[in-house]
Amino acid sequence: MKKSALQRVRSNYIPKLPKALQGPVTLKIGEPTKSVADQEEIQKRFPNTYGLPVVEFVRDENPKRLEEPFNVGIILSGGQAPGGHNVVSGIFDGIKSLNPECRLYGFLMGPSGFINHQYMELTAGYIKEYRNTGGFDIIGSGRTKLETPDQFDKGLTILEELNIKALVIIGGDDSNTNAAVLAEYYKAKGLDIQVIGVPKTIDGDLKNEWIETSFGFDTACKVYSEVIGNIQRDCNSAKKYYHFIKLMGRSASHIALECALQTQPNICLISEEVQAKRMTLDNIVSYICYVISERAKLGWNFGTVLIPEGLIEFIPSMKRLINELNDILVEYAEELEGLEELDKLVAIHQHLSPVNAELFKSLPKNIALQLSLDRDSHGNVQVSLIETESLISEMVAKRLEEMAETGEYAGKFATQHHFFGYEGRCADPSNFDADYTYALGYNAAMLINAGLTGYMSSIRNLTESTENWIAGGIPITMMMNMERRNGQEKPVIKKALVNLNGRPYLKFASMRETLALNTLYQYPGPIQYFGPPEVCDRPSMTLLLEHNKEIMPRF
Repeated sequence: MKKSALQRVRSNYIPKLPKALQGPVTLKIGEPTKSVADQEEIQKRFPNTYGLPVVEFVRDENPKRLEEPFNVGIILSGGQAPGGHNVVSGIFDGIKSLNPECRLYGFLMGPSGFINHQYMELTAGYIKEYRNTGGFDIIGSGRTKLETPDQFDKGLTILEELNIKALVIIGGDDSNTNAAVLAEYYKAKGLDIQVIGVPKTIDGDLKNEWIETSFGFDTACKVYSEVIGNIQRDCNSAKKYYHFIKLMGRSASHIALECALQTQPNICLISEEVQAKRMTLDNIVSYICYVISERAKLGWNFGTVLIPEGLIEFIPSMKRLINELNDILVEYAEELEGLEELDKLVAIHQHLSPVNAELFKSLPKNIALQLSLDRDSHGNVQVSLIETESLISEMVAKRLEEMAETGEYAGKFATQHHFFGYEGRCADPSNFDADYTYALGYNAAMLINAGLTGYMSSIRNLTESTENWIAGGIPITMMMNMERRNGQEKPVIKKALVNLNGRPYLKFASMRETLALNTLYQYPGPIQYFGPPEVCDRPSMTLLLEHNKEIMPRF
């Protein structure tokens, strides 16, 4: 198959490595660590991998002999994120730099390939075709959870058969939690098998002091911002639509916030702010209607509204309704099974408490049905299937009609709806993500060579030039707390929400009123791979602001 012109040129891009990883390395060991919360319980569950030190790699001025060859296995776990192929490339190049006889195996279609012994060896010629490309199609990904001893033991069989020394799990917070559990299990059994994690998620909610950003976030936000910018140009040209745009981000609003900083929409809702202020659906609708009515007074009957995917679960009243729905769908499963849509809604309504019943009844039928769908593997509502953008725009339209009747609104209101999700998950990585993911993979190879297990690959100092990035690793248990999942308390990596005292949010908040009542759209354009570094190599605005760096001047 012929490649596109961009594919051919992009395949020649050579990712940049931090200076610390350019050549032989030695380990600098830090202080012992503790989990972010629930220290006693986490330590009890991870007695063999808790309290390990943070480590950092520095150049080895007295390199040792060539390392003995070893084999490594990799798993791509969960949803795709731009740069996954460069993680694989970095691991491959890293282990080959230690000994050309090292071999890399990929388990097919995620953790299920590990359990079911479906794999392939990844060779130089095969990997070459995937460097700097998006997607996870090099070996495929999957959402099977690695949680049970039976799964661990089935995986152990193939690890021993292939003489694999270490397994690298490339995934988000749940996948890396599973990596920590697997590392602890093998360690407790006295097995010499290492498990290393790599932080992946476009949602941006896997981060902390040591993981400054998850890979894929930068690229996905640039892809979404390009399309939002295009929509805003159309919006300002036709001047007749309000565009309600839902963006990925179930558990946090990092994507919506970053896209707002890049594109300057009229409205951007932040789930964490909604929760902190205990806002209701009515409060949200009232705010949007205020902006629309004020813009109408200026003759502007158009605008853009950004909505994070998980917003509905952050509205306290909706969260209470969803929690009760979760219980009802389990308790009355037999009664509800096979009912027609309207009959199912009536039956659910009868089992709800009075307050939640009233809220449920007020929702549009399609939204009520979406809230009543089967839950995901964690027992959670499938928020990506809930058309929050339609829910809010319908309620806004109804309120504006009421305002028009009382003379409070005299504009025209027409809508367009969008949901940007899959569009950003498999894009070719930006220069930042291409470099970052390659470094994460190469660094993971060094962590393996250092004999570590239960660690996550960490590349820091990301707002500086690539050569000054800091390479090392942090114990996965360091990021853990206890959370209730499917009715049980489980150790999981704590999600990073938007910090309402952080510079990215405060920057947006300072602009909000001006953006609402003016038309000051920014048009970022497509991801630039070739050109001046201030355009091509710039990290996300979120990252720049978090590290007290300036972003480009705005209005």
